[in-house]
Amino acid sequence: MSALLQVRGLSKAYPGVVANKDVDLTVQQGEIHALLGENGAGKSTLVKAIYGLVKPDAGTMALLGKPYAPPEPRAARRAGVAMVFQHFSLFDALSVAENVGLGMETPPRLRVLAAEIAQVSRAYGLPLDPAARVGDLSAGARQRVEIVRCLLQEPKLLIMDEPTSVLTPQEVEILFATLQKLAREGTSILYISHKLEEIRALCRRATILRRGRVVGTCDPRSVSTAQLAELMVGTSLKRPDREGRNRGPVVLALKDLSVPAPGRFGTALSGIRLTVEGGEIVGIGGVAGNGQDELLAALSGELPVGPRMIELEGEEIGTLGPVARRRLGLLAAPEERLGHAAAPDMSLTENAALTGWMREPILRRGFLDWKAARSFAQKVIESFDVRTPGPGTAARALSGGNLQKFVIGREVLQRPRVLVVNQPTWGVDAAAAAAIRQALIDLARGGAGVVVITQDLDEILELADRFAALNAGRLTPPVPTEGLTMERIGLMLGGAHDMDVARPDEAHQIMESYDAPA
Repeated sequence: MSALLQVRGLSKAYPGVVANKDVDLTVQQGEIHALLGENGAGKSTLVKAIYGLVKPDAGTMALLGKPYAPPEPRAARRAGVAMVFQHFSLFDALSVAENVGLGMETPPRLRVLAAEIAQVSRAYGLPLDPAARVGDLSAGARQRVEIVRCLLQEPKLLIMDEPTSVLTPQEVEILFATLQKLAREGTSILYISHKLEEIRALCRRATILRRGRVVGTCDPRSVSTAQLAELMVGTSLKRPDREGRNRGPVVLALKDLSVPAPGRFGTALSGIRLTVEGGEIVGIGGVAGNGQDELLAALSGELPVGPRMIELEGEEIGTLGPVARRRLGLLAAPEERLGHAAAPDMSLTENAALTGWMREPILRRGFLDWKAARSFAQKVIESFDVRTPGPGTAARALSGGNLQKFVIGREVLQRPRVLVVNQPTWGVDAAAAAAIRQALIDLARGGAGVVVITQDLDEILELADRFAALNAGRLTPPVPTEGLTMERIGLMLGGAHDMDVARPDEAHQIMESYDAPA
């Protein structure tokens, strides 16, 4: 194979941080090449330079042997470089074809474009209805929209950032088959993922970044996932320590919690019953779109609920808003970190103050004490190893994983009585995921109740004392995770309540449709 893309000596620095330093990268034609590194290692900056979103300070790039320096993404696309981002850029109220057309320089008439979408989606095994409204699609189907939009450009290089984080196992198989077909046809793929088993299954070469520098290349198939993780972080990883926790009285009780669907694309909650004891971690799983976001919003106070539906340490709080609930000790960290958990253009100090002023000593006579707020933000940064120049950095300047560590750390350090988190380790590297999980365990060890809503079944089994599943806005009765099998989890995900009479083959069928990361 000959080289498609060559990057030599690429460097990029921002105020207070070196994102890339003398990076060399070669992607061959028809190759699926992994780009690995912990959060903040420089992966995003590198691919943004390749895609024309940032201008390198030094270094050169060549595409098919010719100098390549795109000043903007439009130029990169014209040269044959396309990118599927981790976060979708789609409009819910528009159709698939309308969304695809918005991403094209000179889109054809909608009827012609719809036919092209149908043709490409069939050719690459990515089933899509061009007339479907995006708001009605699953997360996996939305990603297919993004991929098909790129494929219509007939790219020479396709960059994919965390492409399987919201896919079902079947959708992962379809995606891998599509990528392998593209590679056989000569398209190169630069593949970013924290899921090392996927890297080992899909890629034949990997470039590893650590703190902005290339620390090695390897064939992922020839090393273990543990060895890959150690190459990324520079040290061996420790599994979370769950010992030393004692269960206490009930700190959170949900009593027939029911909430109407918040809008056309939402899910209604119906008759949810759950108790959480102090020192306990309860894991809640479910197929995407079955009420996870609504459950967190109902618990945080963002979604109004009726009286007597939620009790915190015996006190009825269902009619209280988010501020009052936080004062009492019920804190929440939503899935969408940028825009919901954190304000993108505000500094980390300001974002720390947004939720911390109710429980941290950063108010003085009704005014914000900025020195105390900065001190709190700095404490979060240091305690959770957030890679950033300092507390004055804007939230949007952080990598996704580092922002996630900041958001979780901000809530944990406020010493909640109950913490509810949705997708706590989504999009973070192995080391950061282990640190976040250990922080949640330590919080429970201190007597707090923790509710972890996640699509990662391994995370549930690693963290939780009990497991319950959301299905169409209803919650199954929780069961202990000790001895819990995947067959039983599958039945619960499908809404089964009687575990003893259910058949194992039913569980397998349900697990095959489970919308969780592979």
